[in-house]
Amino acid sequence: MRRILQVAAVTGLLGLALGVPADADSRSRDISRDTLAADDGWAAADGGTTGGAAADDAHVFTVTSRAELVRALDGGSATPKIIKVAGTIDANTDDDGRHLDCDDYATGGYTLKKYLTAYDPRTWGSARPSGAQEEARQASAAAQASRVEFLVGPNTTIVGLGSGAVLKGASLQVKNADNVIVRNLDLRDAYDCFPLWQPNTGGLGDWKTSYDTLWLNGATHVWVDHITASDQDHPDAKEPTYFARNYLRHDGLLDITGGSDLVTVSWSRFADHDKAMLIGNSDSATGDRGKLRVTLHHNEFESVVQRAPRVRFGQVHVYNNRYVVPEDSEYRYSLGVSTESGIHAENNAFTAPGHVEVADLVKSWNGTALHQTGTLFNGFPVDLLAIHNAYNSGSERDLTADVGWTPSLHGKIDSARRADHDVERGAGAGRIP
Repeated sequence: MRRILQVAAVTGLLGLALGVPADADSRSRDISRDTLAADDGWAAADGGTTGGAAADDAHVFTVTSRAELVRALDGGSATPKIIKVAGTIDANTDDDGRHLDCDDYATGGYTLKKYLTAYDPRTWGSARPSGAQEEARQASAAAQASRVEFLVGPNTTIVGLGSGAVLKGASLQVKNADNVIVRNLDLRDAYDCFPLWQPNTGGLGDWKTSYDTLWLNGATHVWVDHITASDQDHPDAKEPTYFARNYLRHDGLLDITGGSDLVTVSWSRFADHDKAMLIGNSDSATGDRGKLRVTLHHNEFESVVQRAPRVRFGQVHVYNNRYVVPEDSEYRYSLGVSTESGIHAENNAFTAPGHVEVADLVKSWNGTALHQTGTLFNGFPVDLLAIHNAYNSGSERDLTADVGWTPSLHGKIDSARRADHDVERGAGAGRIP
């Protein structure tokens, strides 16, 4: 059934790969029953991805509030469903639609001032936080999680209507679910009110946050298309420093973990964020072997500090993406090559200021291989692999070009120069042609 729906939708999807901004007529087109094209990345494998295209009329919802979104999701049920988001939905609201801020969630006597006093490393030491203030933080965090975490079940399509569909403060979570489509949504500012202090992280300690804007965990056959994901008005770079560490409020923009598999991310924009995309969350998660097969194509990563993506175990096809590092912005790397990863990178374009060098674009941790061709850096062709091996810090091993696989599921792969142009014009929410 899924393959039949897929073939039936191919004609309507032929214009998708053009990446041209939508005009008024196409914005009014009903995209809610679109399915993934037959060759569009890993999510097209093994029967393809149709989301909620088979939903009956009783399970097609237009939602304009948090309460309506919760009812439509139906607790993550497997019933085929289409959820159309209209306007802006604020996850941080109560049942009457009143906005909630961090003070509204705080309970058990929690305050940031008391928390900082209780776990100051100069007096607390390096032990994991425990006791009254940590218990109060956990209770407060649970109160916020109950409002901002949304479980997406199998056979679901969530799609934004028009060019102004926004989910604000939400963490969409696809857990152990198959056949999901998320399209044409502006996902912004999954803001954690109650970060955890971890004294032993990274040697100096660090703040840990809880919410990915979109999290795939044990998810299969997922198509993410024409979304915009960002921290919007609350960039972590503007947060204060506590215990000599930036007080982070955001986790990933799109993390793909827990044995997720057969995922295509296309024509999306990831912006104004530190750690954008993690594929595989642990070197010890050996159950991820043979999974985490992901295609990333025609996406824009702008003002992203790192993880675009960072990969463990997975076979990841990264082609025709656009990377932009603005002047005076923090930057660490784009492609992270980690344990047993197989990144096949083709025809990607990078634009960066003078403080960023080609050798900065790739970083490896226990990785052994990276296949790359057709890369442009500030308009000039470069060999990421050769430059990484020639200029790595000595703490990183040389990488080989043999990643052990060759992509077969993909559309036309354009030159990096053409992709740079098309992605700038066509990626992100509100731009489906």
